[in-house]
Amino acid sequence: MYLCIFRPAVILKLDIIVMLIQFVSSYDIVSHLRMGNFTSSTTGGLSSTACVQYVREVVSQNCVVIFSKTTCPYCKMAKNVFNEIGATYKVVELDEHYDGRRLQEALAQMTGARTVPRVFINGNCIGGGSDTKQLHQQGKLVPLIEQCAPCCAASSSEGSGSGQFESAK
Repeated sequence: MYLCIFRPAVILKLDIIVMLIQFVSSYDIVSHLRMGNFTSSTTGGLSSTACVQYVREVVSQNCVVIFSKTTCPYCKMAKNVFNEIGATYKVVELDEHYDGRRLQEALAQMTGARTVPRVFINGNCIGGGSDTKQLHQQGKLVPLIEQCAPCCAASSSEGSGSGQFESAK
């Protein structure tokens, strides 16, 4: 008897819950949330031009830059190579950056490859993790780092690898 009285109310509540779930799942909340902050723009973040400019600035201010993702084994390979030779490097973890997707698109536009890592030495993209390891095995990586401009020799401490580069002469 009591079941008949409460049933319409339960069905009504379920309908409201279903409508809310449909609304939330169709709403692009990711474009509105950046690093825990709400933004009123539906596009949010940096423009593609600003992303290209950001990449250029980071690359011009650091001798070695690795655009990486934290879970990528090829990114880890590249970082390990620089750690092994004692080189300082700047890392931009795209999966932790609030505009990581756009930065990756800018890197694809600039370098012709969308994959990570994208490794830059002295302003030039040398490729990815396998390319970095191959250059090291061929003895060509250290000479590239030694050619770095003096302004790029010391990188910032944020997101950098090991201490200052010391040539293994």
